[in-house]
Amino acid sequence: MTEVTKDLQDVGSETDGPSLWRQRDFMLLWSGQTVSEMGSAVTQIALPLVAVVALKASTFQVGLLTAATTAAFALIALPAGALVDRGSKRSIMIVCNILRLLIIGSVPLAASLGAVTMAQLYVVAVAAGVCTVFFDVSYQSYVPSLIRADLRMDANGKLGTTQAFAQLGGPSLGGGLVAAFGAAGAMTADAISYAVSVFAMSGIGAREEPPPARREGETLRSQIAEGLRFVVGHKVLRRVVACTGTANLFSGMSSALAMIFLVRVLHVRPGLIGLVVAGSAVGGIAGGVFAGRLARRIGSARIIWVSMLVFSAPQVVAAAAWRGWGVLLFPLGWGIAYFAGMVYNVAQLSYRQSVTPPELMGRMNAAVRWVVWGTLPLGGILGGVLGALIGVRPVLWLAFVGSWAAGWFVFFSPLRHMRDVPRPAPASAPVVTG
Repeated sequence: MTEVTKDLQDVGSETDGPSLWRQRDFMLLWSGQTVSEMGSAVTQIALPLVAVVALKASTFQVGLLTAATTAAFALIALPAGALVDRGSKRSIMIVCNILRLLIIGSVPLAASLGAVTMAQLYVVAVAAGVCTVFFDVSYQSYVPSLIRADLRMDANGKLGTTQAFAQLGGPSLGGGLVAAFGAAGAMTADAISYAVSVFAMSGIGAREEPPPARREGETLRSQIAEGLRFVVGHKVLRRVVACTGTANLFSGMSSALAMIFLVRVLHVRPGLIGLVVAGSAVGGIAGGVFAGRLARRIGSARIIWVSMLVFSAPQVVAAAAWRGWGVLLFPLGWGIAYFAGMVYNVAQLSYRQSVTPPELMGRMNAAVRWVVWGTLPLGGILGGVLGALIGVRPVLWLAFVGSWAAGWFVFFSPLRHMRDVPRPAPASAPVVTG
């Protein structure tokens, strides 16, 4: 984000000025990604159901399949960032979606022939995960080249809203498609969604600046190291990574125990759990919608720590839920956490995009994601172990309080003395590590 001389524009703003609704290239990117996100949400349900229903997979096999879908982030995120910085980000995104269309589409094709196997599902999960890593790193790095600085908060808010909406509507859509066409057949919707995304992105008229020529003797390893040095050496970025990684650690703990808490402690009927989770996701949608407006009023830098320490504080009420009407405290607390988390994510992503030189954008995003996504599975394991030792509710208290306390990392940083953030780093700017 930047120390802007004019207010950030947002949907619903009463001020005159540029609007993303009138920018054809962004609308193509956003619409294509909206369809793709919904399709991906369907596969998140349908892929394990193929294993469970069609192949009678064991609990271990299903767990291994779930792990395979995210393994690529830990294994190849860093080299992916360096490779993304070497090429055209839009072209990489298009190629990734074409490959995902073929990879995901292979499951319903094999199922129609009666040839689907667990080995194929593992390969699909890993291969699609690799494409997702490259797509996501390119995606976050492409927005700054498409959207001017004073509209990035608005753009990231819209894109974040899409993700939250997919979390809300995707499971319901996936359930309906599974009921109508079977688990494998439902995955056809995801394959089609990638085709729609490719068509939309192919229509974008803006062209990226070519990446700078590689320096003599520069290797993939040295490029990865340069990206890591930039993130670790930057006074604010390293605090943002610490904050996000810590919050994700505790979020992983609460997510691992949420279903157990609802079913075994609060005695919520399985048929109502979907409504509880959907109610929580509404907070994420609201956060994406209002992130830009809140940044204008509070400050595009200040909002980063305010969202964590002020907006997210009431999330702890989720751990206080009790049977009966007290169950409503759980979606209320989770909804608050989703709202605050979305505002924070939009703000810190916009900040990262603004302070990072364009030639380092892919490596910066990859380095950040490598760390902050890596803490999620650790949190899940820790939550399960502690839940067995001290009980589910005490661990939830710890998880929600810990997630809130992560905000102190960004409070005790230069952000505390800033209202808005500095101007974007120019393409020719040297790497700043102070």
